[in-house]
Amino acid sequence: MAANRSTVAAILVAAGSGQRLGADVPKAFCLVRGRTLLEYAHERFAEHPGVRDVIVVAPAERIEQAATLTGSAVVAGGATRQASVSAGLAALDAAIDTVLVHDVARAFVPAAVISRVLAALDGGAEAVIPVRPVTDTIKRVDDARRVVDTVDRSTLVAVQTPQGFRRDVLEAAHAAASSESATDDAGLVEAYGATVVVVDGADESFKITRPWDLVLAEAVAAR
Repeated sequence: MAANRSTVAAILVAAGSGQRLGADVPKAFCLVRGRTLLEYAHERFAEHPGVRDVIVVAPAERIEQAATLTGSAVVAGGATRQASVSAGLAALDAAIDTVLVHDVARAFVPAAVISRVLAALDGGAEAVIPVRPVTDTIKRVDDARRVVDTVDRSTLVAVQTPQGFRRDVLEAAHAAASSESATDDAGLVEAYGATVVVVDGADESFKITRPWDLVLAEAVAAR
């Protein structure tokens, strides 16, 4: 079925603690130029013509605040990212057949990236992830912190979000998961045996993780 407003929902994962950011509030509720990261991320999907519903997964103690900030449905996250996404999946309307999973820490994802993910799903892909080339030299090290070898980066990519999935594939992958240690949903889908394809991501989709990233976020928000 074509990806359109009647069938697509976005799950925004906003349940992270933000410890590495050094913030005194959960990361999604950090302010950048007077607005929370959650608000920036939410508007990207709420205003996109290909997305019908937005579900926010927030810390249990922040549900009311998240609902006030976004006007969307909000559910409580779990102890892990995987558990949080599962909570979002459980809240989806029965009519939804295409799911985007997005980390609120990537608050400035361009609409064009969302469109590329949806277009690939519309073209028949089971799962789609936006990626960027790896530009740093990558080395493999051992437990003694000695370099073992230099990795060929020509076949490597850095993964971003939103990751897009056919709903039935993502739900089956979550149900089949043997643990809750996956760092992204594409990893679960790979383990389940479905095919994941890539589309171009964007520099603006950088992940806000450490204090320096907030400096860049301020510049992007100002622009």
